[in-house]
Amino acid sequence: MQQSDQARLQRLGPLPSERSTATAAAQAAARGRFAAQFRSNDALQARAALTARENGWAPRHAWRRGHRAAFVAWLGPVFWPYAYSDIFEYTFWPAAYDPGYWAYAYDDFVDTVFWGTDSPYSAYARYPEPGAAITDYRARGRASVSPQALRQLCGSPDKGVTAWPIAEITRAVRPTPEQRALLDELKTAAAKAADAFKESCVDSYAMTPPARLRAMTNRVSATLNAVKIVRPALEQFYNSLNDEQKARFNALGPDVGERSRQQKPQEASTQAEACGDPKSSLTQLPIERIEAVIRPAGEQKEALDRLSDVTKKAVAGLQAACPDDVPLTPVGRLDAMEKRLKAMLEAADWVQEALDKFYATLGNEQKARFNTLQQTASP
Repeated sequence: MQQSDQARLQRLGPLPSERSTATAAAQAAARGRFAAQFRSNDALQARAALTARENGWAPRHAWRRGHRAAFVAWLGPVFWPYAYSDIFEYTFWPAAYDPGYWAYAYDDFVDTVFWGTDSPYSAYARYPEPGAAITDYRARGRASVSPQALRQLCGSPDKGVTAWPIAEITRAVRPTPEQRALLDELKTAAAKAADAFKESCVDSYAMTPPARLRAMTNRVSATLNAVKIVRPALEQFYNSLNDEQKARFNALGPDVGERSRQQKPQEASTQAEACGDPKSSLTQLPIERIEAVIRPAGEQKEALDRLSDVTKKAVAGLQAACPDDVPLTPVGRLDAMEKRLKAMLEAADWVQEALDKFYATLGNEQKARFNTLQQTASP
């Protein structure tokens, strides 16, 4: 019934009295995001990354089609479905990823707490043309998820399209017998890391904001554990290489479209600058929408104010974990990702308690509205 009502409202479009509010919300959503600066990127590059993101392609699927890999927030009930591949293949092949990868990761992490897996606001920063997002977002709908895709993600995250590029490393580095033994240890560590992801897979959707945040926290925690498993073996193997081998290892990566092998310097500096910008759509926008839809009063309003405060604190923590540049070595990149994963977990811890307390103050009707906030938030 909710889906039917929402479809009817979308066909009718917003009422005249709502259009100015919708326009303001759209502008705020476009500006106040980690990925906002990527709206000004070259249109073809932005579209290529968007195509990979919308189709939920794992990195190698995107690369084979000439696109950079982009952050995919959800695949069915699984948050950060390609985390295993994203973390470790980014370690080796950073230039094959969309420059805004981590910016989208932060946006989607915060968005999903309030808006669910179909946030209308998350579409804005993906497009170079203002105003195109909502039309395309409504046309896309929820991406279909095959049982086979979920079985691979949850059963064998280290196989198939998410397999480690061990063969590429071997060809580039040409390890000695002693180094080959260390590379084998790295491969073994990768298999152990995959086990951590199996435990964080779920086969049912989280329907409430507190449950969604717990599902995301479990997935990020598993990702951090995997990094900690792999890092010692990677560091030992990398340190065993001579300077020429290290240079070859650092230069690994597939050719994607017309891109250069190295990230443009201005891309890293732009990202660093944008990390410190206000993130209004991640903090103010959802709180304002909750107030409008739920109409909290008394202790509910106090609990929502507390949730607003900790959300701002959480986003500030994510901003602090943004690097000033992209590390040039695999070990350095893994260190940077570990720092960001810790920041995401810390942010989740701050928000979870306040979110639980606010949710507990709501009545049944209010909870139902909060659970489906993304269905009524389309500008």
